[in-house]
Amino acid sequence: MTKRIPYVRSVSMGVWVNVGARDETAAENGLSHFIEHMIFKGTCKRSAFQIAKEFDMIGGQTNAFTTMENTCYYAKVIDTHLKAMVDILSDIFLNSVFDAEEVEKERPVIFQEIGMIEDNPEDYIHVLSSSAYWGDDGLGRSILGTRENIFGFDAETIKKFFQKNYRPERIIISAAGNLEHSHFVDLVGPAFEAIRTGEGFSARIVPAGRSIVDIHPRKIEQVHLCLMTGGMSLTDPRRYALSLLNTILGGNMSSRLFQEIRERRGLAYSVYSFFSSFMDTGIFGVYTGVESKNARLAVDLILRGMMRLKAEPVNADELDDAKEYTKGSLMLAAESVDNQMVRIAQNEANFGEYIPLKAVIEGVDAVTPDNLVHLAEDLFRTDRVALVLLGPIKNKEAFESVLSLQN
Repeated sequence: MTKRIPYVRSVSMGVWVNVGARDETAAENGLSHFIEHMIFKGTCKRSAFQIAKEFDMIGGQTNAFTTMENTCYYAKVIDTHLKAMVDILSDIFLNSVFDAEEVEKERPVIFQEIGMIEDNPEDYIHVLSSSAYWGDDGLGRSILGTRENIFGFDAETIKKFFQKNYRPERIIISAAGNLEHSHFVDLVGPAFEAIRTGEGFSARIVPAGRSIVDIHPRKIEQVHLCLMTGGMSLTDPRRYALSLLNTILGGNMSSRLFQEIRERRGLAYSVYSFFSSFMDTGIFGVYTGVESKNARLAVDLILRGMMRLKAEPVNADELDDAKEYTKGSLMLAAESVDNQMVRIAQNEANFGEYIPLKAVIEGVDAVTPDNLVHLAEDLFRTDRVALVLLGPIKNKEAFESVLSLQN
């Protein structure tokens, strides 16, 4: 997939694999992310240093990321270095050797990455919250894996997982910027056409969310909390309404929760709502960090904000403001070649076709106040809420009672 943007001088390329943390068993948890690290650690013809040096020599930027459902290896260069970028990125993706010595050197790096997340309460609360809501399902596990798993993975285990899952039917190659489609295909084709066909996708089971209050005592200054409920899939027709609902509740500085919890009451520095959508399910949540004495009040205010969206239609001005914010964000993002590269790949993976930005904007404009009420009624049900708290707090029953009062 390519998108030509002739007025820029850069090209962004991504190699996407439809496999992520969700596709791992409990014993495999962390392998997708480990492979992401190892891809840059040497091929048959390039050492880890040579890979880094060759990208630096052309002024290129390269990195990778792992999600619950995908892994992406990407790079960005000036258009005159397209051929060199394709050569390096193709080589590391197709010909990484997963050297046992490099595995041993990378293992402590991932331990540090896990520790970095655990040391940051605002990051760690999201790991804990996913686990609380999704339980033992793959969506409830950390993308980074467990220390026990990481310690046990060897080069052979990593190679087997790679060979099993990195198959052509799972791969999308996308590029955006100043390039020609046919020329790009000529560059990537000879390298990628040699990949062997696999046995098809492993079935992904749709998990059910859990209703739970989960306390994690820790001696820190604040109580960090996430309140989460069900969301929706990436392809749900109501996804435009979900984006607007999120914006109105806690998606920006003029949102209801930001204004109530931070601006009017001064309870928190950071408060926001968010949603994560997957191919077949999703989650909606709210995060904030407050003093322990204000945690119960913060939860109550969040729940009231959710219930208000069920009880009262959003007025026309507030909805119009949310639409303008959303459309503005979309159009600003469209000016980035990196975002365009991501967008065309995700359109293909999720919808099997390209969704023009105009169609997305029309979908946003079509949302009505009644659409938001019906969506809030469907999502904001306190019989399926997970509340997770991290910090100097112990009284679980107090928070269970707050949730019960909203039923």
